[in-house]
Amino acid sequence: MDMRQLTTFQKAATLLSFSRAAAELNYAQSSVTGQIKGLENALGIALFERLSGRRIQLTPAGRRLLPYAERLLSLADEARNATAGPREPSGRLLVGTMESIATYRMAPVLEFFHHRWPRLELVLRPGSGAEIVDGVRRGTLDLALLIDAETLHSGLDTTVFGPEALVAVVSPDHELAGRPTVTADRLATVPILAPESGRGYRRLLERELQGRTAPLLESGTVESTKRWTAAGLGVGLLPEVAVADDLAAGVLTPLPWRPPAAVYAQLVRRRNSPAGPETRMFIEKVSEILSGEPSRNIGKERLAA
Repeated sequence: MDMRQLTTFQKAATLLSFSRAAAELNYAQSSVTGQIKGLENALGIALFERLSGRRIQLTPAGRRLLPYAERLLSLADEARNATAGPREPSGRLLVGTMESIATYRMAPVLEFFHHRWPRLELVLRPGSGAEIVDGVRRGTLDLALLIDAETLHSGLDTTVFGPEALVAVVSPDHELAGRPTVTADRLATVPILAPESGRGYRRLLERELQGRTAPLLESGTVESTKRWTAAGLGVGLLPEVAVADDLAAGVLTPLPWRPPAAVYAQLVRRRNSPAGPETRMFIEKVSEILSGEPSRNIGKERLAA
């Protein structure tokens, strides 16, 4: 059993595909299957069940081995850094991110890594919170950045950067514009422009405005929500960072109403997965940009409790 075999096993176990593991590791598929077979022979037990249509799944032994493999790979990376000194970050980091974070928060992060560590390729994959969290669980994403009220995600470690302010906005000529107070009951009587399902603040909105009499219009994206709101089609609920320029320009007007529950900017990654220097550096830089203060690792806090 060697580190190369463990690396290949961890990748195949995460992706549940020998061909995708080969593509990500830049190996021939025959090399992947050969390494897996060698590891199985060394351990004397099957780690994968081969299904029809080239599909695979972990056997009970494979599921037991995976967390040990991830810990060994992480320790090996730490040992290399301790003995040879930190290497320049390189390779590819796949980051799932919600639209509001990608559009309004990530430019300084991308600029930093582009100039400081040009050998590291950051790839942003947009999606709803539910989609990108699922991508991290399945191993198609290394990390995910999202805004959600929930900070505990099964099988994942969560780094919380802090609360993310949400604001209800309308066009300047909307019937609610300029009112000194707006209640949830009043909001329930006017059309609400909601982002697509799967976003944390969409679920918040649905819980708060249950029993509404006016329609909930699904606007899809942050930008379409802003445009529809400016056109007078309804009330938009969006992260404050996404509408700051529109508020300053007078295109949109804030309402004196805030959702009763907080949502949090956060980063999630698979629990016990190896955290190389690229991942650690990315988390540090994103924490600096999003909060300006040390972040909290919810998954590890819960495990220690």
